[in-house]
Amino acid sequence: MFRLLHVLVTNDDGINAPGIHKLVEGLREVAEVTVVAPDREMSATSHAITVTRPLRVTEYRRFGEGVIAYAVDGTPSDCVKLAVDVFMKKRFDIVVSGINSGPNLGTDVLYSGTVSGAIEGVISGLPAIAISAAGFGDFNYEGAARFAAKLINLVKHHGLPEDTLLNVNVPEANGAKELPVKVTRLGKRRYTNVFDRRTDPRGREYFWLAGDPQDYHDRPDADTLAVSQGFISVTPLHLDLTSEALLRELNSWDFD
Repeated sequence: MFRLLHVLVTNDDGINAPGIHKLVEGLREVAEVTVVAPDREMSATSHAITVTRPLRVTEYRRFGEGVIAYAVDGTPSDCVKLAVDVFMKKRFDIVVSGINSGPNLGTDVLYSGTVSGAIEGVISGLPAIAISAAGFGDFNYEGAARFAAKLINLVKHHGLPEDTLLNVNVPEANGAKELPVKVTRLGKRRYTNVFDRRTDPRGREYFWLAGDPQDYHDRPDADTLAVSQGFISVTPLHLDLTSEALLRELNSWDFD
């Protein structure tokens, strides 16, 4: 008997962000959707979880009929943990985190709450996708939402290896109906950090971090390069960060 996929949606821009609403709109046409997302922006929280205070949860009704949704005063990782361990009335088939406002390319994945929401899905034993809009401001999320709907069915058909997720970045279509897709690896992205030194009304000094990304296209299959050329980048990420090369070398060191 045919059964719709049950998709858990989260993000790090907050449950009111336009990207997550467009994602749910696209997914609900092909899947059963449950949303558990932060009640405010939680960008760049990486894989933080909340252990020093209780988490508050509020039912959220703005996605329309048929979509169960909760807003959580925690991180994306908190949201996925709660969804899987508390709110899941039936098993999820896949976790989709996004659609993020702004790209998650190269080393961005280490800071990203969007990617970490997907990682938490993988830790929970579920296939997962992180999807980001490679642009800011007045971005048209419809193409990214269509691609997410297509990709969840491809993942269902082909499966993903254990401890692996897909990190997807979608550039602005600029009039194109469909964008080409390139399978990529993580590129090299570094930030020129700028700390804006300010003084508050009480005369106390504080710092506001900003910075501009610098991409180094040292490989033809880098995600940073693909997106700059107008491709949707699909990058498989694995949770095992072990350096195999150094692991072998370390075994030759004389630790005694």
